[in-house]
Amino acid sequence: MCGVALELTRILAVLDHCMQKLSFCEYFHLQSQIQYMCQILSEGAPASYLQSETPQDSRLSVCHKLSFAIGGAPIQVAGSASAFFLQIFLLDIAQINAFQASLVLFIGKAWGAVTDPVVGFFINISKWTRIGRLMPWMVGCTPFVTMTYVFLWYVPPFSAGRFTWYLGFYCLYQTLITCFHVPYSALTMFLSTEQKERDSATAYRMTMEVLGTLLGAAIQGQIVASAHTSKRCPQHNVSTEGLGNISNPAQREGHTSRPALTHDFFAHAKAVYMIAAGVIGALFLLCTGVLFYGVKEKDGFKLVMQHGPYIKLTGAFLFISVAFQLVQSNFVLFCTYAVDLQDHFQNIVLTILIAAAVSIPLWQWFLQRFGKKTAAFCGISWMIPFIVTLVCIPRPIVAYVVAVMSGLSVAASILLPWSMLPDVLDDFRLQNPGMKGHEAIFYSFYVFFTKFAAGVSLGVSTLCLEFAGYDTGACRQPPLVAFTLKLLIGAVPAALIVTGLLILYLYPITEKVRSTNKRHLDELRKSGLNSGSEIHEQGSKA
Repeated sequence: MCGVALELTRILAVLDHCMQKLSFCEYFHLQSQIQYMCQILSEGAPASYLQSETPQDSRLSVCHKLSFAIGGAPIQVAGSASAFFLQIFLLDIAQINAFQASLVLFIGKAWGAVTDPVVGFFINISKWTRIGRLMPWMVGCTPFVTMTYVFLWYVPPFSAGRFTWYLGFYCLYQTLITCFHVPYSALTMFLSTEQKERDSATAYRMTMEVLGTLLGAAIQGQIVASAHTSKRCPQHNVSTEGLGNISNPAQREGHTSRPALTHDFFAHAKAVYMIAAGVIGALFLLCTGVLFYGVKEKDGFKLVMQHGPYIKLTGAFLFISVAFQLVQSNFVLFCTYAVDLQDHFQNIVLTILIAAAVSIPLWQWFLQRFGKKTAAFCGISWMIPFIVTLVCIPRPIVAYVVAVMSGLSVAASILLPWSMLPDVLDDFRLQNPGMKGHEAIFYSFYVFFTKFAAGVSLGVSTLCLEFAGYDTGACRQPPLVAFTLKLLIGAVPAALIVTGLLILYLYPITEKVRSTNKRHLDELRKSGLNSGSEIHEQGSKA
C-alpha cells in the first residue's frame, strides 16, 4: 500500500515537467485527485475505496443481510430484559429504595447518552485496519459488555454499598454497549451505495431486533417469572380497585397490610436472575461472532447539528421513543400493583413482541407503497387508543387484544426512524458535497438524544413512584402508587406521542424529495466514475 502511494507521488513529480501539455485547470484537478488517493492509501483504507461501485457490486445477498441483522440482535435482547425488569429488580430483589433506583436509572442512561457522541468522535478519527474501521470496536468490546451485563444482575452480599455497585456497573455497561451500538448503527451506510439495498438491510435489521426484543423478554420473563407471581406473597395481591369497594375500615386495614418477602424467596430470585443474565451474555458472544464472519465493511459537527431534517427527525422520535420507553419500563410494575395482572404480564409482553415481529414485513411493504412519513403517522398514532383502553378496562381479555394491536405500533416505532435516517444522510451529502465521513456523528448523536431523554424519563418516573409512597419489597402498594403507574402507562405516553407526531409533520423529506435526492446522488456517482476515467487518460498522456 505504501509502495502505491510512493509511486503516485513520483507521478506528481513527473507532472511538474508536463505543465505545457496540460492546462492549469486540468493539471490542478489531476494533482488534487492523486493527492487525495495518496492520503487514503496512507491511512490504510482498502483500494476498493478508490473505485465507484457498480449496481451489481452494491447488491447485498440474503446471507449478508442476515449476518448484519443478527449482529444487532444482542443489543435488543439485553435492552429488552433490562427495560422490562431492571427497575423491579432494583426495587424488589436488590432492595435499594426508589430514590436510589431512580438515580441509578437516570445517571446510567444520561452517562450512556454522553458517551455516544464521544465514541462517535473517536470512531470518526479511527484508522482503517484489516477488518475495517468499525468492526474492531464491536469485536473488542463484546467480552467486556458480556461480563458487565452479568455483574449488573448480581446481588452483592453487602447491603450498604449496593447503590454504588449498581450505579458503577450500569454506567460501565452503558459505556461499553455504546462502543458496540454506535459503530454497528453507522455500519448501515458502509454496506452499499444503493438506497434500496440499505433500506432492505435496515428492514432485516429491524425484524431481527424485534425478534431480539422478543427473545430478551421471553428469556428474562420466563426464567424470572417465578420471582414476581402472586405465589411469592403470603396473601394474594388485591387490586386497588377492589380496595375501593371495601367500606369497613378494619377490613380495609387487613387488605392494605404489606407482608414481607421470605429469605428463601430472595435466594431463589437472585439465582433465576443470574441464570437469565448468563444466557443473554452467551447470546451476545454468539451473535457478534456471526456479525464478524458475515459482514465486511466497504468503504463537521456544527453542520450536522444545523441540518434541518436531522433535527426534526431526531426531535420527533425523541418524544416517541420516550413514550414507548415509559410504557416498557413501568409495564411490569403496572401489571403487578395497579391492575392485578401479575399472573399474565409475561404472556402479555410476549404477545406484544410477537405481534411486532410479525408486522415488520407489513410495515416495510407499507412504507414502500405509501411512503415512510405516512407509515410513521399511521403506525405510531395507532398506539394511543389502545394504551388508554388498557388503563380504563384492565381485564385479561382486553389486555391481550391491546397487546396484539400495540405490537403493530411498536414495530413501526422501531423500523421507521432507522429507515429514515439514511435518507437524512443522503440529503446532507447533497447539500454538503465536500463533507465526508460524518456517518458515525449522525448515528451517535441520534442515539445520544434518545438515550438522554429516555434516561430523564426513567429517572423522573421512578422518582414519581418514590413521592407516591412506593414501599420497596412489599407485596402491595398504596393507591397513589397505582394511580401514578396508570398515568405513566396511559396519559403521559399519549401526550408524548402526539408531541412527537406534531414535530414529525414538519419533517421535509417526503417521497418526492427522496426520489429527487436518489437521482442526484446517482448522477454524482456516475460523474465521479467518469471523472476517474478522464484522470486515467490524462495520466497516460502525461
